[in-house]
Order: sequence, then C-alpha cells, then structure tokens
Amino acid sequence: MKKVTYKVIGLMSGTSLDGLDMAYCHFHRHFDSWSYELVQSKSVKYSSEWEQKLKDGINISAERLLELNLEYGKFLGNQAKEFINTYDLEVDFIASHGHTVFHQPEKGLTYQIGSGQEMAIESGVKVICDFRRKDVAFGGQGAPLVPIGDYFLFGQYVACLNLGGIANISFQVDNKSVAFDIGMANMLLNYLANQMDKPYDESGLIARSGKVDKPLLDTLNALKYFNLSYPKSLGYEWFLSEVLPIINSSDISVEDKMCTAVEHEAMQIGHVLRKEFDKIGDVLITGGGAFNKFLVERIKSHTPAQFKIVIPDAETIDNKEAIIFAFMGVLKDREEINCLASVTGALQDSCGGEIFYPY
Repeated sequence: MKKVTYKVIGLMSGTSLDGLDMAYCHFHRHFDSWSYELVQSKSVKYSSEWEQKLKDGINISAERLLELNLEYGKFLGNQAKEFINTYDLEVDFIASHGHTVFHQPEKGLTYQIGSGQEMAIESGVKVICDFRRKDVAFGGQGAPLVPIGDYFLFGQYVACLNLGGIANISFQVDNKSVAFDIGMANMLLNYLANQMDKPYDESGLIARSGKVDKPLLDTLNALKYFNLSYPKSLGYEWFLSEVLPIINSSDISVEDKMCTAVEHEAMQIGHVLRKEFDKIGDVLITGGGAFNKFLVERIKSHTPAQFKIVIPDAETIDNKEAIIFAFMGVLKDREEINCLASVTGALQDSCGGEIFYPY
C-alpha cells in the first residue's frame, strides 16, 4: 500500500540567480486530493563566485560543464544536510529542480545541473531530480512543470502566475491543465538593476522613477515569441540572443529601460489574461516579482476587471516552486504522472525524474 504522508525537502534554483530555495513540506493524501504544510524553509543567497559560475555555465566547455554539474550537486547536498541538521528534520527524500543551463526543447535538449548522486551522498538522503528530460524525450517542452502542483495544491485559483526569472502561467481549459512561459520577468529587471550595482530593483523603485520609452516598448512587444501558440517555453539563451541586443542598443537611461521593461512585461501578462480566459476568479502571483510593487501595480492595470490579483504571504511567494518540486518528487516516488502532455505538448503524460540513493 502506498504511503499517505510524505516528508520532503524541495530545492529550487531559478533563472533569476537570486539563490537557492529550500522548502521542507509535509504532504497528505486524502482519497483523490492532496494537501500540504510548509513546515520549514530557507533561502540561500548565492555567493558572487557561485552566481558567476551558474551564469557562465552556458559558455564553458563540455568537460568543465560536467565538472560544474558535480560541484553543484555537492553544494546542493551540503546545503540540504545543513538544513536538515539545523532544524532536526525527518526527511523521506529530497526533490531537486537543479539549475537550468540549457533549454532548447526543439533540439530535444534540456540540461539542469546538480548531480543527484553527488547530492545524495553529500546529504545522506535519497534524491529525486532531473524532472524535465523524459518529457523532452517524448517531444514536449519540458516546461512548465509546476501545473501538476497548481492543480492539486492551488486549485482554488483560476490561474497561477509565477514571476521568477521568467513569467509563466498555468490554468485549466476544458478540465485540462494548460501552462506556458509568457516572457521575461526578473531576468531582465535584475540585469538592468545590476547596471546600477544593485542585485535587484527593490519594490520597483528604480523602474518607478523612469518613464516608458515607446520605441523600445514597441520593439520588445514585437518579438516573435509572443505570437507563438502554446505549448511554448523560454530559456536563458533566448534572453541572450533576442532580448539583450534590443536592450543594449537603446541609449536611454537605465531607469527608463527598467520602466519600459516593467510596462512590457505587464502588457504581455495582461494580454494573456484577456485572450485566454472567460472565467471570473482569483489569480495567484508568486515568485520574486511579487515583491516588486511597481510591477504588480502595472500588471493590475492591464488585468481584466473580472480577475482579482492575489499576493499571498512571503513564505508562499518565495517557496511555491520549491513546494511543487517537492510534490513532483512525491508523485515520482509513487510512480504516478507528474508531467502533463496538455501543458508541454509531449506525446503523452509521463512520470519524470531520476532517483539516487546515498548507499
């Protein structure tokens, strides 16, 4: 008989490079439904050395990338071990997203570093990771993966919007989950904040001080990706090749670039909500961008009146993706579907993830 209660640590590192999120959760099965408790959480800010290593992963040699995969697996294992020991946690396993270096599903390629075997040995705990590769092998985008958790754990919302490095959304259409990457969020905003020697634009104050530049706004809104039908997903490569040349060729101030970027992102999110929904209800916003008050204000201004934007408590904002990857690990451990073809465009639903043991 399958267990009905699981105690799991979820690990999440996003494209915004703001750090590692660790969420220790208890999951409870009730007939055909699930509930969760976020018992303990911790965010680990990357050192400048680790941030640079992860940022450079896309440009290094194959040999060095394999080494980085091992190094980062050890780092994750050590962080998880310290987390377990500090709070005296009883853990069934760790479920790790890893850190995405390459995501080119049209080539059948997605690669998240963070060796599961190194992680298991360093932490002394069973590890489940590498959740995207099977879906990509089935012809899917391998992203977004969180809709399975949105459905089971956050089903009271008509849509879940995540503002991480990339903005993505999930919702239900004809009783099927649909999700896709909308466009950029913190990936671009943090890049611009870095030009002012800041890690991010706290509360959106820099963006608020600028003004929208219409030529730049129109150029960003004209990017081909926004006219593609879903399923679709984005990676850091798209940001480097398609977005940065536009941003860097503009000679306006950083403040104006930031303000224009916020307006662009809010417009794209509002466009999706207007185009895809005929429902009335609450839209949940999580991810680091939920703390950007100016961005949230601009999203609200572009959101159709039938929706109420909901910003949850700070712990949920920070840890929702880590919670859901912990839950995906639970489904993998139960040999149940955790990746939905209706979301990714794969040939079939699948049970993604690889399992590694510390012995």
